[in-house]
Amino acid sequence: MTTTELDLDCGWTVNDVVKRHPATLEVFNRYGLDTCCGAMLTVEQAAHQDNVDAESLCAELHAAARPQ
Repeated sequence: MTTTELDLDCGWTVNDVVKRHPATLEVFNRYGLDTCCGAMLTVEQAAHQDNVDAESLCAELHAAARPQ
């Protein structure tokens, strides 16, 4: 069995992350991040704008996007 690197980068826009990994929407909502009007910001920019710890957010997004 081989493993592949998860296709998710927190330098992508919020919109791109949600499009590629719909399960991440729950994480964005839990953190209170805008997935509509602010979705053109990168995940890192959105986290900074809303005073969210980007490292924690990215870790949770990766976990949510990981295949079950």
